[in-house]
Amino acid sequence: HVQLVESGGGSVQTGESLTLSCKTPWNILRDTCMGWFRQAPGKEREGVARISTYSGAVRYPDSLKDRFTISLDNTEKMVYLQMNSLKFEDTAMYYCAATPGRTCSTWDLSFFDYWGQGTQVTVS
Repeated sequence: HVQLVESGGGSVQTGESLTLSCKTPWNILRDTCMGWFRQAPGKEREGVARISTYSGAVRYPDSLKDRFTISLDNTEKMVYLQMNSLKFEDTAMYYCAATPGRTCSTWDLSFFDYWGQGTQVTVS
């Protein structure tokens, strides 16, 4: 049973920073598409960052690229999401997702084979 385990969520003030962590079961330097998504109440789940672990290529929505950063630590099998200058509208449940053996090519939720349970981020 594959598990992705997110952590690091919490309640912060506007303008503060937060780093989310995702523990994976794999050697993530093998070709894997890792992504972070979020879902606010009443809204659809949306992608906020993704990385193709073999090439290191990253992608963010234009609205977030200046504030969010995705990174890897293969020694610890961890994927991180650094979020700076947080805004009220960043409040959501944040999910880690993965598709082993593929390069990232889309934000389509169906592309990702594995999902974590999510970690809540609340900005006030």
